[in-house]
Amino acid sequence: MRQPSGRGLITRDRYDAVLFDLDGVITNTASIHGACWKQMFDEYLQERGRRTGETFRSFDPVADYRLHVDGKPRFDGVRDFLRSRGIHLPEGSPHDPPHAETVGGLGNRKNRLVTKAIEDKGVDAYEGSVRFIRELRRDGYKVAVVSSSENCEAVLKAAKVDRLFEVRVDGAMVEAQNLAGKPAPDTFLIAAKLLAVEPSRAVVVEDALSGSFGLVVGVARRDNAEDLRRHGAHLVVNDLGELVD
Repeated sequence: MRQPSGRGLITRDRYDAVLFDLDGVITNTASIHGACWKQMFDEYLQERGRRTGETFRSFDPVADYRLHVDGKPRFDGVRDFLRSRGIHLPEGSPHDPPHAETVGGLGNRKNRLVTKAIEDKGVDAYEGSVRFIRELRRDGYKVAVVSSSENCEAVLKAAKVDRLFEVRVDGAMVEAQNLAGKPAPDTFLIAAKLLAVEPSRAVVVEDALSGSFGLVVGVARRDNAEDLRRHGAHLVVNDLGELVD
């Protein structure tokens, strides 16, 4: 055991389930989402600037991504980032075509870019995360994946890890059940409910934010260990392989 003090916090007498974020925790898709957000927003802001004379200021893939879109359902991300620039667009609908100048249209434009990137480049799962999940299953824990992305199922299948999870809460469920997206805890709470465990008996593994669960493990893949601790992570690791026996 490479980090006994960390893995030792997760024991069967204390916890029944572990709930995993997807992007940046299980798979390396956070970089794909970041690049697609930047491409979509920069193209829109440049085109808008040509029409209105507004000065073009590009989407910052670090600050803007972390503050406005990271981990959120994509329409919330569109709305929150545009609001930070003083731009207010009609909501439209989740079924708007990608060329529509609405929150729905821009969100679907970004989703189209993500789908193409997954098809073109594929997706890799982090080896340490896969080993950790397999160990948890061997030890009798229930496991779920929780993501705001509607691409969650496609990403899991592309990375060949879709069979590791008993429950999947994704963007489609968020929309269908009108759940509040992250940073609200609703998606993790519904995952615990579907696994038939109390939140206090569940461990949450996240790379961006945390919630009021029994134990929150932060995965600091972006040199953000202190941010994770400040936002409530009880334990911070660089890779989940550190928690494997």
